[in-house]
Amino acid sequence: MKTIERMEQYNEVIQHGKVIMMFTADWCPDCQVIKPILPEIEEQFSDYTFYAVDRDQLLDLFTAHNVFGIPSFIAYENGQERGRFVSKDRKTKEEIVAFIEHLGERDE
Repeated sequence: MKTIERMEQYNEVIQHGKVIMMFTADWCPDCQVIKPILPEIEEQFSDYTFYAVDRDQLLDLFTAHNVFGIPSFIAYENGQERGRFVSKDRKTKEEIVAFIEHLGERDE
């Protein structure tokens, strides 16, 4: 998973193709629980590019996008927000997969 290091980088990468941003932090225990399953999810949904956004590095970005709980996910396609899975609750692999699958259903 690639890492977003600047707000300008975030704003640029969401403009191109299908992108999923994972909002996270090193100290977040729920983020660490899902970390081992993320490569499987990235492989399953290879039509998306996945990025990690660290809360401690880009707090202003979190605030600007109303992300007040981690881990959280926001999906974009060519600059348009397609969906969000934002809460302070722990996420399971099944919940993350269902969120991404639901993004595809919106096209049908």
